[in-house]
Amino acid sequence: MAHITLTNPNLPGITGLLDYSKVTAVPLLNLAEALLRSDSSLNSAECELIAAHVSYLNDCHFCHTSHAAAAVAHLGCDASLIDDIKENFASTPISPKLRALLDIATKVQIGGKNVLPEDIAKAREHQATDREIHDTVLIASAFCMYNRYVDGLGTWAPQQKEEYLEMGQEMALVGYEAQY
Repeated sequence: MAHITLTNPNLPGITGLLDYSKVTAVPLLNLAEALLRSDSSLNSAECELIAAHVSYLNDCHFCHTSHAAAAVAHLGCDASLIDDIKENFASTPISPKLRALLDIATKVQIGGKNVLPEDIAKAREHQATDREIHDTVLIASAFCMYNRYVDGLGTWAPQQKEEYLEMGQEMALVGYEAQY
């Protein structure tokens, strides 16, 4: 049960909060759209993986699983990817560049000052551009905020990853632009 009385308590995670406050829903959704689906050399699947990874590190089940499900939809793979994120992508075939960017996202999740010049150099060694490094840091930072918003207000979340696959498909196809 959420810590506040939501307009529709049946909506899970951030969806209930967006429905509760249309004033904050618009900029939050527009930010998610810009971060996860904008014109960048990182594709939407990679951006969703960064968001899901940071959300997992923040122990935000709703955000981790919903954004991992969106990555599954973008990649056309099976739901095992959701669990691979929990294992730090140990068995997931990702590029060395994405692995270096995920390492940067991990450092941002701990605290921005934990990102060191050698982390940036490693990403650049794998051809990460300034824009990709920028976008990774911004996605990681924003998802720390989104995760704290969802969990700080005690929203509920479905527990089974399969319950997120339809939501992930919609996120991947429709996106996040505010409909309010």
